[in-house]
Amino acid sequence: MIELSVLLLVLATGWFWLDSLRARDFALDGARRACDAEGVQLLDWTVAMKKIRFGRDDEGRRGLQRTYEFEFSDTGNNRIGGSITVIGRQMLALNLPVIAAPSSNVIRLH
Repeated sequence: MIELSVLLLVLATGWFWLDSLRARDFALDGARRACDAEGVQLLDWTVAMKKIRFGRDDEGRRGLQRTYEFEFSDTGNNRIGGSITVIGRQMLALNLPVIAAPSSNVIRLH
């Protein structure tokens, strides 16, 4: 009985690890596409898990909802934080903060 319990634990751990890798890759691809669409640079080409919990997708199925954080830059000299929330291979939310456009009414002093 102990052997069966250990085997089930190993299988569950392996499934969780593979599922986490797939979800991270999906989130990274979503962050990259969003940054490309907005004309900003995804920094470090990585996402970091912020939160994991149970949630429901758009069809009402339960699954592991993961929220990842990433950083991007609009000028190359700054870091702005964004986040993406996924369940499996479905994006639930994407947060790219609004970037203020530079003002054209700048007074220059000589």
